[in-house]
Amino acid sequence: MQKLRAHLHWWILGVIFATTAFVWYAVAAEDRGGKLTVAFLDVGQGDAIFIESPTGSQILIDGGPDKSVLRQLGKMMPFYDRTIDVLIVTNPDKDHFAGFLDVLRTYKVGAVMEPGTVGASAEYKAFGEEVAREPAVTLLARRGEIVQLGGGAVLEILFPDRDVSGLNPNEGSVVAKLTYGATSFLLTGDTTEAVENYLAQIDGKQLDVDVLKTGHHGSKTSTGEALLGFASPIFAVISAGKDNRYGHPHAEVLERLAQFEVPVLGTYEHGTVVFVSDGETIQLRK
Repeated sequence: MQKLRAHLHWWILGVIFATTAFVWYAVAAEDRGGKLTVAFLDVGQGDAIFIESPTGSQILIDGGPDKSVLRQLGKMMPFYDRTIDVLIVTNPDKDHFAGFLDVLRTYKVGAVMEPGTVGASAEYKAFGEEVAREPAVTLLARRGEIVQLGGGAVLEILFPDRDVSGLNPNEGSVVAKLTYGATSFLLTGDTTEAVENYLAQIDGKQLDVDVLKTGHHGSKTSTGEALLGFASPIFAVISAGKDNRYGHPHAEVLERLAQFEVPVLGTYEHGTVVFVSDGETIQLRK
Protein backbone atom coordinates (compact mmCIF):
# COMPACT_ATOMS: atom_id res chain seq x y z
CA MET A 1 0.00 0.00 0.00
CA GLN A 2 2.83 2.38 0.87
CA LYS A 3 4.44 1.66 -2.49
CA LEU A 4 1.14 2.37 -4.22
CA ARG A 5 0.83 5.72 -2.42
CA ALA A 6 4.32 6.69 -3.55
CA HIS A 7 3.48 5.89 -7.16
CA LEU A 8 0.16 7.71 -6.84
CA HIS A 9 1.99 10.79 -5.59
CA TRP A 10 4.18 10.88 -8.69
CA TRP A 11 1.21 10.17 -10.94
CA ILE A 12 -0.70 13.14 -9.48
CA LEU A 13 2.34 15.40 -9.91
CA GLY A 14 2.59 14.24 -13.53
CA VAL A 15 -1.05 15.08 -14.18
CA ILE A 16 -0.63 18.53 -12.59
CA PHE A 17 2.48 19.19 -14.67
CA ALA A 18 0.77 18.09 -17.91
CA THR A 19 -2.31 20.18 -17.14
CA THR A 20 -0.20 23.25 -16.37
CA ALA A 21 1.82 22.78 -19.55
CA PHE A 22 -1.38 22.50 -21.61
CA VAL A 23 -2.85 25.65 -20.06
CA TRP A 24 0.28 27.64 -20.86
CA TYR A 25 0.35 26.18 -24.38
CA ALA A 26 -3.26 27.28 -24.90
CA VAL A 27 -2.54 30.77 -23.55
CA ALA A 28 0.44 31.14 -25.87
CA ALA A 29 -1.55 29.87 -28.85
CA GLU A 30 -4.37 32.32 -28.17
CA ASP A 31 -2.05 35.33 -27.87
CA ARG A 32 -2.21 36.89 -31.34
CA GLY A 33 -0.56 40.16 -30.35
CA GLY A 34 -3.09 42.27 -32.25
CA LYS A 35 -2.24 40.63 -35.57
CA LEU A 36 -4.26 39.37 -38.50
CA THR A 37 -3.22 36.12 -40.19
CA VAL A 38 -4.13 35.30 -43.79
CA ALA A 39 -3.00 31.92 -45.12
CA PHE A 40 -3.40 30.78 -48.71
CA LEU A 41 -3.45 27.05 -48.07
CA ASP A 42 -1.68 24.53 -50.25
CA VAL A 43 -4.58 22.27 -51.28
CA GLY A 44 -3.36 21.38 -54.75
CA GLN A 45 -5.46 22.54 -57.70
CA GLY A 46 -7.98 24.59 -55.78
CA ASP A 47 -8.57 27.52 -53.44
CA ALA A 48 -8.64 27.66 -49.65
CA ILE A 49 -7.91 30.80 -47.65
CA PHE A 50 -7.76 30.73 -43.84
CA ILE A 51 -8.22 34.04 -42.02
CA GLU A 52 -7.79 34.61 -38.29
CA SER A 53 -8.56 38.03 -36.88
CA PRO A 54 -6.69 39.78 -34.04
CA THR A 55 -9.47 38.63 -31.69
CA GLY A 56 -9.43 35.01 -32.86
CA SER A 57 -12.40 34.93 -35.24
CA GLN A 58 -11.76 32.44 -38.04
CA ILE A 59 -13.02 32.39 -41.61
CA LEU A 60 -12.29 29.82 -44.29
CA ILE A 61 -12.86 31.07 -47.82
CA ASP A 62 -13.19 27.97 -50.03
CA GLY A 63 -12.16 24.49 -48.98
CA GLY A 64 -10.17 23.12 -51.89
CA PRO A 65 -10.93 19.94 -53.86
CA ASP A 66 -10.61 17.31 -51.13
CA LYS A 67 -9.80 16.54 -47.49
CA SER A 68 -6.24 17.91 -47.83
CA VAL A 69 -7.65 21.13 -46.37
CA LEU A 70 -7.89 19.38 -42.98
CA ARG A 71 -4.15 18.76 -42.92
CA GLN A 72 -3.45 22.41 -43.70
CA LEU A 73 -5.94 23.66 -41.10
CA GLY A 74 -4.19 21.46 -38.56
CA LYS A 75 -1.03 23.49 -39.16
CA MET A 76 -2.84 26.82 -38.68
CA MET A 77 -5.15 26.04 -35.74
CA PRO A 78 -4.43 24.58 -32.27
CA PHE A 79 -5.32 20.88 -32.06
CA TYR A 80 -8.02 21.58 -29.46
CA ASP A 81 -9.78 24.22 -31.60
CA ARG A 82 -12.70 22.59 -33.39
CA THR A 83 -14.77 25.64 -34.36
CA ILE A 84 -14.72 27.90 -37.43
CA ASP A 85 -16.90 30.98 -37.44
CA VAL A 86 -17.67 31.33 -41.16
CA LEU A 87 -17.23 29.26 -44.31
CA ILE A 88 -17.49 31.15 -47.60
CA VAL A 89 -18.00 29.36 -50.90
CA THR A 90 -16.86 31.64 -53.72
CA ASN A 91 -18.39 29.34 -56.35
CA PRO A 92 -19.87 25.83 -56.50
CA ASP A 93 -17.03 24.19 -58.46
CA LYS A 94 -15.49 21.17 -56.71
CA ASP A 95 -12.03 22.75 -56.41
CA HIS A 96 -13.59 25.39 -54.16
CA PHE A 97 -16.13 23.57 -51.99
CA ALA A 98 -15.49 19.80 -51.94
CA GLY A 99 -13.09 20.05 -48.99
CA PHE A 100 -15.87 21.67 -46.97
CA LEU A 101 -17.58 18.27 -46.73
CA ASP A 102 -14.81 17.08 -44.40
CA VAL A 103 -14.53 20.47 -42.67
CA LEU A 104 -18.22 20.36 -41.74
CA ARG A 105 -17.80 16.82 -40.40
CA THR A 106 -14.78 17.81 -38.30
CA TYR A 107 -15.46 21.37 -37.10
CA LYS A 108 -18.44 23.19 -35.64
CA VAL A 109 -19.31 25.97 -38.08
CA GLY A 110 -21.20 29.15 -37.20
CA ALA A 111 -22.26 30.38 -40.64
CA VAL A 112 -22.01 29.45 -44.32
CA MET A 113 -22.06 32.09 -47.06
CA GLU A 114 -22.62 31.37 -50.77
CA PRO A 115 -23.01 33.52 -53.91
CA GLY A 116 -26.21 31.89 -55.15
CA THR A 117 -24.80 30.24 -58.27
CA VAL A 118 -26.06 26.71 -58.83
CA GLY A 119 -23.86 23.63 -58.40
CA ALA A 120 -24.96 20.61 -60.42
CA SER A 121 -22.58 17.98 -59.00
CA ALA A 122 -23.52 15.21 -56.58
CA GLU A 123 -20.85 16.56 -54.22
CA TYR A 124 -22.57 19.93 -54.12
CA LYS A 125 -25.84 18.26 -53.17
CA ALA A 126 -23.97 16.42 -50.41
CA PHE A 127 -22.47 19.73 -49.28
CA GLY A 128 -25.96 21.22 -48.97
CA GLU A 129 -27.03 18.25 -46.88
CA GLU A 130 -24.03 18.66 -44.56
CA VAL A 131 -24.82 22.36 -44.12
CA ALA A 132 -28.43 21.47 -43.27
CA ARG A 133 -27.23 19.10 -40.53
CA GLU A 134 -25.02 21.79 -39.03
CA PRO A 135 -26.76 24.37 -36.82
CA ALA A 136 -25.18 27.09 -38.97
CA VAL A 137 -26.65 30.33 -40.28
CA THR A 138 -26.84 30.37 -44.09
CA LEU A 139 -26.11 33.65 -45.85
CA LEU A 140 -26.22 34.97 -49.41
CA ALA A 141 -23.15 36.98 -50.39
CA ARG A 142 -24.12 40.37 -51.78
CA ARG A 143 -22.25 43.61 -52.43
CA GLY A 144 -22.16 45.91 -49.44
CA GLU A 145 -22.32 43.17 -46.83
CA ILE A 146 -19.61 43.52 -44.20
CA VAL A 147 -18.34 40.76 -41.97
CA GLN A 148 -16.82 42.16 -38.77
CA LEU A 149 -14.02 39.79 -37.83
CA GLY A 150 -13.10 41.64 -34.64
CA GLY A 151 -10.20 43.82 -33.61
CA GLY A 152 -10.81 46.16 -36.55
CA ALA A 153 -10.51 43.50 -39.28
CA VAL A 154 -13.31 43.73 -41.84
CA LEU A 155 -14.30 41.60 -44.84
CA GLU A 156 -16.41 43.46 -47.41
CA ILE A 157 -18.27 41.72 -50.23
CA LEU A 158 -17.75 43.53 -53.56
CA PHE A 159 -19.47 41.01 -55.84
CA PRO A 160 -22.06 39.61 -56.59
CA ASP A 161 -24.26 42.68 -56.59
CA ARG A 162 -27.24 40.86 -58.15
CA ASP A 163 -28.99 37.53 -58.49
CA VAL A 164 -26.38 35.23 -60.06
CA SER A 165 -28.39 32.00 -60.08
CA GLY A 166 -28.50 32.10 -63.90
CA LEU A 167 -24.78 32.78 -64.36
CA ASN A 168 -21.97 30.27 -64.64
CA PRO A 169 -19.96 29.76 -61.42
CA ASN A 170 -17.01 31.93 -62.48
CA GLU A 171 -19.12 34.90 -63.56
CA GLY A 172 -20.96 34.80 -60.23
CA SER A 173 -17.90 34.21 -58.08
CA VAL A 174 -17.58 36.03 -54.76
CA VAL A 175 -15.06 38.88 -54.74
CA ALA A 176 -14.19 40.34 -51.33
CA LYS A 177 -11.79 42.87 -49.81
CA LEU A 178 -10.23 42.18 -46.42
CA THR A 179 -9.02 45.25 -44.54
CA TYR A 180 -7.12 45.60 -41.29
CA GLY A 181 -5.90 49.08 -40.47
CA ALA A 182 -3.79 50.35 -43.37
CA THR A 183 -3.37 46.85 -44.86
CA SER A 184 -5.66 45.01 -47.26
CA PHE A 185 -6.21 41.92 -49.42
CA LEU A 186 -8.33 41.47 -52.55
CA LEU A 187 -9.74 37.94 -52.77
CA THR A 188 -11.15 37.23 -56.21
CA GLY A 189 -12.21 33.57 -56.31
CA ASP A 190 -12.60 32.49 -59.95
CA THR A 191 -13.96 35.81 -61.15
CA THR A 192 -13.63 36.74 -64.82
CA GLU A 193 -11.91 39.71 -66.43
CA ALA A 194 -15.34 41.09 -67.38
CA VAL A 195 -16.33 41.29 -63.71
CA GLU A 196 -12.90 42.74 -62.85
CA ASN A 197 -13.47 45.51 -65.42
CA TYR A 198 -16.92 46.17 -63.97
CA LEU A 199 -15.50 46.49 -60.46
CA ALA A 200 -12.73 48.75 -61.79
CA GLN A 201 -15.42 51.06 -63.15
CA ILE A 202 -17.50 51.26 -59.98
CA ASP A 203 -14.78 50.95 -57.31
CA GLY A 204 -11.66 52.37 -58.96
CA LYS A 205 -9.03 53.26 -56.39
CA GLN A 206 -10.94 51.39 -53.68
CA LEU A 207 -9.46 48.24 -55.21
CA ASP A 208 -5.97 49.31 -54.14
CA VAL A 209 -4.56 46.55 -51.90
CA ASP A 210 -1.34 45.08 -50.59
CA VAL A 211 -2.04 41.48 -51.61
CA LEU A 212 -4.03 40.24 -54.60
CA LYS A 213 -5.29 36.67 -54.85
CA THR A 214 -5.23 36.23 -58.62
CA GLY A 215 -8.46 34.98 -60.16
CA HIS A 216 -9.09 31.42 -61.26
CA HIS A 217 -5.70 29.98 -60.27
CA GLY A 218 -3.85 32.18 -62.74
CA SER A 219 -6.12 31.50 -65.71
CA LYS A 220 -5.77 33.86 -68.68
CA THR A 221 -9.49 34.73 -68.28
CA SER A 222 -8.70 36.70 -65.10
CA THR A 223 -6.25 39.23 -63.62
CA GLY A 224 -6.54 41.79 -66.40
CA GLU A 225 -4.72 45.09 -66.76
CA ALA A 226 -7.59 47.19 -65.41
CA LEU A 227 -7.65 45.28 -62.13
CA LEU A 228 -3.86 45.28 -61.80
CA GLY A 229 -3.71 49.00 -62.49
CA PHE A 230 -6.13 49.87 -59.69
CA ALA A 231 -5.07 47.15 -57.24
CA SER A 232 -1.32 47.85 -57.59
CA PRO A 233 -0.52 45.02 -55.15
CA ILE A 234 2.80 44.45 -53.39
CA PHE A 235 2.30 40.69 -53.78
CA ALA A 236 0.16 38.43 -55.96
CA VAL A 237 -0.75 34.94 -54.76
CA ILE A 238 -1.69 32.15 -57.16
CA SER A 239 -3.39 29.07 -55.71
CA ALA A 240 -2.77 26.17 -58.08
CA GLY A 241 -1.49 22.61 -58.06
CA LYS A 242 2.00 21.77 -59.23
CA ASP A 243 2.07 20.53 -62.85
CA ASN A 244 -1.72 20.76 -63.06
CA ARG A 245 -3.46 19.68 -66.26
CA TYR A 246 -4.93 23.14 -66.89
CA GLY A 247 -1.58 24.83 -67.39
CA HIS A 248 -2.20 27.25 -64.50
CA PRO A 249 -0.82 29.80 -64.13
CA HIS A 250 -0.87 30.83 -67.77
CA ALA A 251 2.12 32.62 -69.25
CA GLU A 252 -0.06 35.61 -70.21
CA VAL A 253 -0.99 36.22 -66.58
CA LEU A 254 2.60 35.90 -65.39
CA GLU A 255 3.66 38.35 -68.10
CA ARG A 256 1.01 40.87 -67.01
CA LEU A 257 2.11 40.57 -63.40
CA ALA A 258 5.73 41.07 -64.46
CA GLN A 259 4.71 44.10 -66.50
CA PHE A 260 3.20 45.65 -63.35
CA GLU A 261 6.27 44.53 -61.36
CA VAL A 262 4.25 42.41 -58.94
CA PRO A 263 6.14 39.54 -57.26
CA VAL A 264 4.27 36.23 -57.52
CA LEU A 265 3.89 33.67 -54.74
CA GLY A 266 2.41 30.41 -55.97
CA THR A 267 1.26 27.57 -53.72
CA TYR A 268 2.52 25.23 -56.45
CA GLU A 269 6.08 26.38 -55.64
CA HIS A 270 6.02 27.72 -52.08
CA GLY A 271 3.32 25.58 -50.47
CA THR A 272 1.04 27.43 -48.06
CA VAL A 273 1.64 31.20 -48.24
CA VAL A 274 1.08 33.03 -44.93
CA PHE A 275 0.87 36.78 -44.34
CA VAL A 276 0.71 38.49 -40.94
CA SER A 277 -0.50 42.08 -40.57
CA ASP A 278 -0.23 44.36 -37.54
CA GLY A 279 -2.51 46.89 -39.18
CA GLU A 280 0.38 48.99 -40.43
CA THR A 281 2.56 46.58 -42.39
CA ILE A 282 2.27 43.09 -43.86
CA GLN A 283 4.95 40.50 -43.29
CA LEU A 284 5.40 37.31 -45.28
CA ARG A 285 5.87 34.46 -42.80
CA LYS A 286 8.85 32.33 -43.81
